[in-house]
Amino acid sequence: MDFDFTDEQNMVRDGISRLIREQYDFDTRRKVVASESGWRPELWAQLAELGMLAAPFSEEDGGFGGATEAMIIMEEFGKGLAVEPFIPSVVCAGGALKHGGNDAQREEYIGGIISGEMVFAFAYAEPRGRYDLANLETTAKADGGDYVINGHKAVVIGAPWATHLVVTARTSGGQTDKDGVSVFIVDKAAQGVSTRDYATVDGRRASEVYFENVKVSGDALIGDAGNGLPLIEKVVDEATAAVCAEAVGAMKVTNETTLDYSRQRKQFGTPIGSFQVLQHRMADMLMEYEQSVSMCYLATIKLDEDDATRKKNVSAAKVRIGQAGRFIGQSAIQTHGGMGMTDELAVGSYFKRLSIIEGEFGSVDHHMRRHIALTAA
Repeated sequence: MDFDFTDEQNMVRDGISRLIREQYDFDTRRKVVASESGWRPELWAQLAELGMLAAPFSEEDGGFGGATEAMIIMEEFGKGLAVEPFIPSVVCAGGALKHGGNDAQREEYIGGIISGEMVFAFAYAEPRGRYDLANLETTAKADGGDYVINGHKAVVIGAPWATHLVVTARTSGGQTDKDGVSVFIVDKAAQGVSTRDYATVDGRRASEVYFENVKVSGDALIGDAGNGLPLIEKVVDEATAAVCAEAVGAMKVTNETTLDYSRQRKQFGTPIGSFQVLQHRMADMLMEYEQSVSMCYLATIKLDEDDATRKKNVSAAKVRIGQAGRFIGQSAIQTHGGMGMTDELAVGSYFKRLSIIEGEFGSVDHHMRRHIALTAA
């Protein structure tokens, strides 16, 4: 698949690639992940200064790009295993605001995201949700012109660092009804919001977020009450495409690291890369990567198509990239041997991230079922 980038997009790639290369070597990442905060606010401020946090937004919202720019940035994030919350804050929260927010919300909050002064987390998943975006036990009851939110959101990535949350809640209907879903902006410091923070296996930070009689004004509602599911689906598809791009970046480095290791590691006085069986395996890894690149690019350029086309292409990409990430990760570990699973070698961290991506925003099985249903329809 031929995909030519514009000069401006190549400049974005060069800028983020240089930043990751110079400031995100593996030893630095290990120290950041092991630190108390788990991220570098100063790097986030630098991303804002370079304009990277504005990349996915239109000029009307103070940005200069769209989904392709987000894809480029996330691919470079994947190469460095960056843990900064670009997807939760910029892609998810920013996407909800640019697609569903009113003029006042977009001016206030998108401006805050672009400047780096506001960091958002996307609180949409629930313990019993099973990838069903409409399966919500969190409720938002109308109280005059305000809403009162009660519920529990699970594995909210980046929430320990967030100043604000974008929250999905049910304002009417039954627990799994398609109608009755709404989206709110909630200040994380609001009374009644509590969190339990923890580190994830791939080095990021997440929270269980609890809402107990959290009162928000009617101005906190994004879009129309009860009609938020289409917005959430679009945002999650954009986030899925972005995480596919991250996986592509991680696969590239995993392949290169494995190839370098096979040239250096000797057995019986001969580099193991000269063994035919390993040459075949690494050729298979390269083909899996190249197919993943094409599927990622296709899903990204289809994000602005009609709902059915967007969903089918995103699901197809997530299935292919989930399968490829597992194959590449497992093959890399097998080639490295037992050392591949230790913290001493970077390949183990790439394998962990690829394994988590396989289930993030919907597992391979989930997206396979969704693609089959859409194709049959």
